[in-house]
Amino acid sequence: MVPPVGGAPVGAAARNPCYTDPVANLTLVIDDDLLQRARLRALAQGTSVNAVVREMLAAYAADERVLQGRRRLAELARASTAGRSGSGRRWTRDELYGDRGR
Repeated sequence: MVPPVGGAPVGAAARNPCYTDPVANLTLVIDDDLLQRARLRALAQGTSVNAVVREMLAAYAADERVLQGRRRLAELARASTAGRSGSGRRWTRDELYGDRGR
């Protein structure tokens, strides 16, 4: 690779001292208002726009089998009656905590 003036070779992944593996930089064209709203929401959630985009890209790029498994788990959770009131089942303290601390 031919290094550009004053930098790393073209196509080389950037090195971020926070990561042990090479990371790539990505440039996005985003409306200023959209970015400002995203920054405010990320700040309110104690994160960054970068972290949100990274998580969304990871989910988008995830293996389809993993996504199908997550969907199936969510379906099972919605269909389950466990933990819902109205089932009539009452747990005793002994049933819940059994031999904890014995």
